[in-house]
Amino acid sequence: MSSGQESVFTEYETETSQTSKLLRKFKETPFVPIGMAGFATVVGYGLYKLKHRGDMKMSLHLIHMRVAAQGFVVGAITCGVLYSMFQEYVVKPKE
Repeated sequence: MSSGQESVFTEYETETSQTSKLLRKFKETPFVPIGMAGFATVVGYGLYKLKHRGDMKMSLHLIHMRVAAQGFVVGAITCGVLYSMFQEYVVKPKE
């Protein structure tokens, strides 16, 4: 009886692990992780360019990087919404 319970618990643990949750979320809404990766890329690029900004003020540089990061995330979310609408209203009605 204990071996049956162990298999249930291990199946539950593998089903709800962080990687499986992330993979499931990526399959359901692929543009959210893409937006997060783009945000991280823009932040990394901004930190790199921070050393070579020349005579540009720090506040102006940070405002530009914030706008670029937000624009990428909003663009990725917009693409995700359009993709889900396409899947729901164009692909599904063929049933």
